[in-house]
Amino acid sequence: MKRVNAVGILLLAVPLLCLLVFFLHPLATVLLRSVTDAQGAFTVMNYFRLFDDPGLPRAAWHSLVIGLATTLCTVSLGLCLAMALHRSRLPGKALIRGALLLPMLAPSLVLALGLVCLLGRNGLVHRLTGLPTDIYGFWGLLIANTLYGLPQVVIIVSAALVRTPARHYDAAASMGASPWRQFIDVTIPRVRFALLAAAFLVFTETLTDFGSAVVIGGNYRVLAVEIYGEVVGQQDFAMGATLGVVLLAPALLSVWLARLAKRRQDTGDANPGRSFVPAAHPWRDMTLGGIALATLLPMVGVVATVAYVSVVKLWPYDRTLTLANYMGGMPDGYGPVATSIGMATMAACAGVLLVFALSAGLRRTPSFVAKPVQFIASLPSAVPGLVLGLGYVLAFNHGPLSGWLYGSVAIVAACSLYHYHAQAFLTMQTGMRQVPQALDDAVATSGGTALHVLRDAVWPFAAPAAISTFFYLFMRAMVTLSGVIFLVTPELGLASVTVMRLDENGFLAQAAAYAMCVVLASALALGAMRLLLHVLKDRRHVA
Repeated sequence: MKRVNAVGILLLAVPLLCLLVFFLHPLATVLLRSVTDAQGAFTVMNYFRLFDDPGLPRAAWHSLVIGLATTLCTVSLGLCLAMALHRSRLPGKALIRGALLLPMLAPSLVLALGLVCLLGRNGLVHRLTGLPTDIYGFWGLLIANTLYGLPQVVIIVSAALVRTPARHYDAAASMGASPWRQFIDVTIPRVRFALLAAAFLVFTETLTDFGSAVVIGGNYRVLAVEIYGEVVGQQDFAMGATLGVVLLAPALLSVWLARLAKRRQDTGDANPGRSFVPAAHPWRDMTLGGIALATLLPMVGVVATVAYVSVVKLWPYDRTLTLANYMGGMPDGYGPVATSIGMATMAACAGVLLVFALSAGLRRTPSFVAKPVQFIASLPSAVPGLVLGLGYVLAFNHGPLSGWLYGSVAIVAACSLYHYHAQAFLTMQTGMRQVPQALDDAVATSGGTALHVLRDAVWPFAAPAAISTFFYLFMRAMVTLSGVIFLVTPELGLASVTVMRLDENGFLAQAAAYAMCVVLASALALGAMRLLLHVLKDRRHVA
C-alpha cells in the first residue's frame, strides 16, 4: 500500500509541478507586470494609461460588439445544423459532418485568408465580375469568426440532442403536440444549457481570437490586435500585460458561466434509452437543408479558394495554375511545416503522459484534494492564448530556465500544451471513468503493484481517451497562432505564423500553400486517430 501511495503521489506531483511552472507562473507574471513600472515598483498607472489612448476603449467596444454578434449568429446557425443532423431525414448528412471538419483542420486565419482571396478588393469575385468587393472590417470578421466557431457549437448541441430520450417526444406526440410545439416544449428545454455553454465558448474565443482579426479586421481594431501591437510594435510589455488582464477578465467570467451551464446540462438522463427517430416532414427538412446549404457552402468555398490560390503563379495578377509554390516556391521551404509537426508531436506526447498521470493519480485521491487539483487543471480553458504566450515571454526570457528553454521548440510545445490542457484533461478524465473500480482492486489484491494496476486495469479502458487526447493536442498545436505568436524567432518558424507573415507582406499564394500544408497534416492526423480507434474497438470485440 505504501508503494501504491508513493506512486499515486508521484503521479500527481509531476503534472502539478509542470502546471505550476508552465501555466500558473507565466499567468502570475502577466498579472504582476500589469501592476509594476519599469523599475519593478507597484503601480496602478498602467490601467489609467488605458484611457490615454482613445483607440483602446474603441478596441474594447469593438471586441464586445463582434463577440456578441458572432455568438448570436454562430449559436443560431449551429442549432439549425445540429437539428439537421439529429432531427431531420435529410440525405447526405455525412457531407454536412465533412464540411464542419474543415475549420477544425486549419488556423482561424485560414478562413479569413480565404475570404480575402474571394471577396477582397482584388479577390476572385471582383476579378471575375468586376463588382466592387471589400470584405475587410466588421462583416468580414463576423463571417470568419462565425464559420470558425460553428463546428464547436454543433458538437455541443448535438451531444445534448443525442441525450434527449425518445420517450419525451412520444409523450408529446400522444398529447397531440405538433412538430413545432415539440421543438418549443421538448427540444429547447433539453438543449438550453448546451446552447448557453456553446454561447459562452464562442464569445470567449471570438473575444480572444487574433488570427482572423489580424488578416481581415482592417480598421476594425479589437483588443487582441492591440495587445500584439503593444508588444511587437511598441515593445511596451507593461501595456501588453495590462491589456492581457483586461482581456482575461471577461474570458474567465465567460468560461465560469459556461462550466455552470455544462454542469446543469450533464445532470440529465445518464441513459437516454431508445434514440429518437424523426418522422417524415418535408417542410422541416427543406428548411433545415436550405440553412445547411447556405451555411456550409461558403465554408467549403472559402477553404477551396485557399486551395486554389495555393496553386496559382502570382495571386491575383497571374492565375496560371502551377505547383511551383509547393516545389521550391515557398520562401522557407517546408522547414516551418516540419517544425510545426515536430512541435505538435512533442506537445502531444508530453500532454498524453502528463494528463494520463494526473487523471490516474486523482482516481483514489480524497475529494478535498482532488477538487482543487481539477480546478487548476481546468483553468487554462479560461486563459486566452495571447495572454499565456505573453506570460511565457515575461517569465522565461530570464531566470534559470531561460538559457536552454527560451527560443526553443520546447517552449512553444509547452505553451501549446497548456493552452489546450483543460480540454485534454477533461477528455482523459472521461476515459478514466470507464475503468471499473473492482478491476483495479482485483489486480491490487492479487499481488499487483501500482504499475501493474495502471497497465492491466486502467490503461485498457483509458487507451481510447489517450489516443483522442494525443491527436487533439497534435491538431490544436498545428493550427495554433495566438499562443505562439510571441515565441517564434527568425530561427524558429512555425507554419501558422508563416502564413500570417506572408499575408502581411502580400504573398498570398505562398501563404495559401503553407496553409494547405497545415490542413493536410491535420487531416492525416484525424484519419490516423479514427483508424487507431477503429482498430482498438475491433480488438476489444475480438477479446
